[in-house]
Amino acid sequence: MAKVPSAAIAAGGIVGGYGVARWTKKRPLGGAVLAVAGAVAARQWRERAGGKAAGALSAAYVAAFAGSHPLAKKVGAWPAVFGVAGAVALASWAVADRDT
Repeated sequence: MAKVPSAAIAAGGIVGGYGVARWTKKRPLGGAVLAVAGAVAARQWRERAGGKAAGALSAAYVAAFAGSHPLAKKVGAWPAVFGVAGAVALASWAVADRDT
């Protein structure tokens, strides 16, 4: 069975986490979505690209989440979320998914 690309999981975690938090008005629930997707993506990153790459991509994932907050003040919430999700997806694809 083919795995979902880690790029899609990571981007989906950021977008899904924000969406769940916004629509349910329960930030911890959105955080849980973000965390679960990040853990699944990190596992795939480790399997496909090794521990150092997984660590770097995990740091990028967390930084994207954190960076979306100040970016949202400049461009709006959804554009910020989609922008950082796209950046994480691109990095994930380049490092871990390109050859799969």
